[in-house]
Amino acid sequence: MATINLAIVGVGKIVRDQHLPAVAANPDYRLVAAASRNGRVEGIDNFGSIEEMLAAVPSVHAVALCMPPQYRYTAAIRALEAGKHVFLEKPPGATLSEVEDLAACAAAQGVSLFASWHSRYAPAVEAARAFLAGTRIRSMRVVWKEDVRQWHPGQDWIWQPGGLGVFDPGINALSIVTRILPRPVFATAATLAFPENRGAPIAAAIRFTDAQGLDLAAEFDWRQTGRQSWDIVASTEAGEMLLSEGGAKLSLDGRLVHGEPEQEYPMLYRRFAELIGSGRSDVDLAPLRHVADAFMLGQRERVAAFHD
Repeated sequence: MATINLAIVGVGKIVRDQHLPAVAANPDYRLVAAASRNGRVEGIDNFGSIEEMLAAVPSVHAVALCMPPQYRYTAAIRALEAGKHVFLEKPPGATLSEVEDLAACAAAQGVSLFASWHSRYAPAVEAARAFLAGTRIRSMRVVWKEDVRQWHPGQDWIWQPGGLGVFDPGINALSIVTRILPRPVFATAATLAFPENRGAPIAAAIRFTDAQGLDLAAEFDWRQTGRQSWDIVASTEAGEMLLSEGGAKLSLDGRLVHGEPEQEYPMLYRRFAELIGSGRSDVDLAPLRHVADAFMLGQRERVAAFHD
């Protein structure tokens, strides 16, 4: 496959921490341009908007969109209509409808669209999926609790409608759950805690089930201090499964059985190159659909104001 000329739009912390190192280590890509209102990438052409970039650098083959989800649709449609392949950082958009429209546009243009879910590529996720496929699951608990001040300091967009609030990390858990379970699940009830000064929730509790009556509870909270919790526990006929550290480690009945170094973003970019090479798209909306269902079903509670 010929080298992919890649551009990145929205240069922030996730780009510097994850995207740039992953792209630099992958010989399938050549980073040729970036567009961002506030950030720059040294050594390449930088622009203030995707429109300027696409006009000035027609050699771009693919675009990775890493701005907040509320602004992603407009940039994505511009890139797709220009015939560019598109990588969507998670969550892929602010609504289901807009991402579905992007998928239709990509198909019409004959280009690839990749709705990336980086936590699905955590080292132990596939091992957990294989284990659960071979046993009966009695119940599952998801506990995803972290300190928003540590991971998202001063990011006002995340507290606005469409920014998802605590579902920004919570959707990572849902992306894993929808990968490892053998059957689809659906929400039956939810409680969402909104700070009195914010437009998105700081905590959420959701109950799920499936066609066979699975008992699945998920708890997300951004007020955690001390140890951060990214755990999925399943009680099964073959023992208790613990998928911990965001999918990095798998333990069965307290015994570690799988754990490898994290390679989430390098694997995402390998997947994107495969999609481009084969002329396919990968747009799984199940995690975002569960968030939308939680907002639809959820009882809303007002809690104390949150200030960074």
